[in-house]
Amino acid sequence: MTTTAANHAACAPAPLLSVLLSGERFWPMEPESLRDTGLSEPFLEALIGKSLHVQGSSSGRAIASALCLPNRILDPLLDRLKAQRLLAHAGSGPLNDYIYSLTEEGRRRAQTWLSECAYVGPAPVPLMDYVISVEAQTVADERIRRPDLVSAFHDISVDIGLLDVLGPAVNSGGGIFLYGAPGNGKSTLASRITTCFSQEIWLPHALIEGREIVKVYDPAYHRSIHGGQAASEFPHPYDHRWLRIRRPTVVVGGELTMESLDIRHDAVSHVSEAPLQLKSNCGCLLIDDFGRQRISPQELLNRWIIPLENRRDFLSLSSGKKIEVPFEQVIIFSTNLDPADLVDEAFLRRIRYRIEVTDPTEDEFRYLFQLAANQAGCEYNVRAVEHLLDKHYRPQNRPLRRCHPRDLLQQIRHYCDYHDLPLELRGEYFDRVVHTFFTSPRINRAHARCESPR
Repeated sequence: MTTTAANHAACAPAPLLSVLLSGERFWPMEPESLRDTGLSEPFLEALIGKSLHVQGSSSGRAIASALCLPNRILDPLLDRLKAQRLLAHAGSGPLNDYIYSLTEEGRRRAQTWLSECAYVGPAPVPLMDYVISVEAQTVADERIRRPDLVSAFHDISVDIGLLDVLGPAVNSGGGIFLYGAPGNGKSTLASRITTCFSQEIWLPHALIEGREIVKVYDPAYHRSIHGGQAASEFPHPYDHRWLRIRRPTVVVGGELTMESLDIRHDAVSHVSEAPLQLKSNCGCLLIDDFGRQRISPQELLNRWIIPLENRRDFLSLSSGKKIEVPFEQVIIFSTNLDPADLVDEAFLRRIRYRIEVTDPTEDEFRYLFQLAANQAGCEYNVRAVEHLLDKHYRPQNRPLRRCHPRDLLQQIRHYCDYHDLPLELRGEYFDRVVHTFFTSPRINRAHARCESPR
């Protein structure tokens, strides 16, 4: 447990605190009481009412499952809502359960609750619980070794010298610049880095701070693992408000805006969405094609210069309240431009590792073609590749790129499918497809005079 996490431990609910102090891996233990949830009775009553308004009649166990809380915590609240004549028994369920439905007054109250906040789903966890979880699961506490990195890149061609530079950079737990010509696999390198760390972490569906709910789980970035697969690792039942997920890799490119770096509040639903850096905590955040976003590098510098230094970020809730959250991920800036031309020295000082991803050698280019051919299910033809180099690369001093073997072979597949030919690496096939792959008016005119295949 980190020092900061230890400082927060005194504020943690009993289930979290017992796990943290025991020295075990982070495990969100099932709450034993309402107090352990960190939520108030009125909040949970409103969440029950909204859930029933959306679902209609439902059993007590189904309501508990929808809110991801134990039955024993919700049963007294259901009885209280029934006593207030907001709920009614609509029938009997199995195992001494009841079917509940909203009364007329209950529906009116639920509509009021929905107008105040339209969130319906798993009960959120308090912000402090989330902060402790990130600090207990951060990648900064892990150290990868050379075999880990080699294993992560086992099925792609990466120069060993590059891995030996990349490994210490990843172990720094900070920022990394990957720069070089387009098409050489910078994005692929970044996406593989997360696999070097322990693969699974816990993430809550949503957070609550004060009266504001912030959704964190995003299926676009978070791959859920069924709880039962992990349950055998620990003797404790787990809090179902949390999901077991793969360490996330969040990739954002030219669509990045300043708004996506802060909590986004929906004025209609009154539900907020976590920013990208929060969704990438305990994983990797890749800013792809850095320097071509809708915001300038200087704006991003001003926004992240303190979080990069202190590993803490400050976000604004819709109420105007500022909250402090962890900034705990490997953050990678991938760019085709020289970093010195993009940002000033103050920013570069906080991104201590600047790694150039160079063009492949001809030997590596041949090996990449061999890998691409194996993946495509066709035989590798060294003569056809030499023909490609002799005719379409060396005379034009055309740079080799790591993406070319895969992309050219895909062009050949499309050509062969169109002409009902078996997929093969042949020199004449390269002669045809390069004219639509490399941009050159002279080549395209020559392509127009090409004869149809026999």
